[in-house]
Amino acid sequence: MNPPAIPAPALAPAGEPLELLFERSNTAQLPLPHELMAIYQGTLGLPKAWLFANFVTSLDGLVALPGDTESGQIISGKSAADRFVMGMLRTCADAVLLGAGTFRKSAGHLWQPDRIYPPAAALFAEARRELGLQPQPLLVLLSGSGDLDPNEPAIRGAWLFTTEQGEAKLQGKLPSSTRLTVLDSERIHLKDVLEAMRSEGLSRVLTEGGPSLFADLVRQGLVDELFLTSSPALFGRFPNDGRKSLTEGADLAGVRFELNSVRRHGSLLFLSYAFIRHRI
Repeated sequence: MNPPAIPAPALAPAGEPLELLFERSNTAQLPLPHELMAIYQGTLGLPKAWLFANFVTSLDGLVALPGDTESGQIISGKSAADRFVMGMLRTCADAVLLGAGTFRKSAGHLWQPDRIYPPAAALFAEARRELGLQPQPLLVLLSGSGDLDPNEPAIRGAWLFTTEQGEAKLQGKLPSSTRLTVLDSERIHLKDVLEAMRSEGLSRVLTEGGPSLFADLVRQGLVDELFLTSSPALFGRFPNDGRKSLTEGADLAGVRFELNSVRRHGSLLFLSYAFIRHRI
C-alpha cells in the first residue's frame, strides 16, 4: 500500500508536489527530511552499493542534442520539477559519474544538488548530513583522451580517470585539488573505475551521462536503477544529425528493466526502473 500523500511546502516546483501514480513496495527507504518527501511523495530507496542513472528523454527517445548547449533543459522545457528530482538524486549520492562529452557540453556547471534546484538547497544540505555524507557529492570524470578544459570550475576537487594519452595532454594543467588516476590501458574500463571508487567509500553512485557512458554501463551489467523523465516533446531525427538516444551506439539485445515507480508533474512523467540481472 502506498503511504498517504502529505502536503508539499511552498518550495515545490510551481507550488505543486509530484503526484505519485505507482510505487513498488520499497524496503530500502532513505531517511530524508519530511519536507523533501512532501514534494517527491512516496518513498525513495537507494541501497548503499548502488549505481543509478538519471536522464530526461523526449517522446521520440532523444536525450542529447547537437551543439554546445546542455540538452536536458531544452528537452525538459526547463522543467523545475525535473530539476528538483535531479537535486534529490544528487543529494543521495556519494559521487556523480560523468563522461567527458557531457562535461564539455555543460560549461560552468557544478554537479551539486543546490546548483540544479536552489529553492531546496537547505533541505538538500540537511538530507546529506542525515545520511552521513560529505557536503557535496564528489564529481568523478572519465576522459580517455584528456580533451577537457582544465579551467572549468567543476574540475577543481574532482577525481579524473584517464589513460596515458590523456595524462600527457593534461600534464601540468590541472588544479592541484584535482585527483588524477591514470589507468594502465588504452581505454577506460568501467569496472576498474567503480572498484576504485567503492574502495574509498563512494558506493552510492549517480551517473547523469552521457548516453555512450550509460550504454557501456548497461552492457556490462553495472547499472542498478534508471530514473527517466519523459518530456512531452518531439524533436525528430535525420541520419548523422548528432542527436542521441538513451543508449546511443550500442546493441543491448533487449536488456530488461522492471518498473519501480511512476510520478507526474504537469505533463512530465517521472519513471524509475530496476535492472533485471537475470533474463526472463
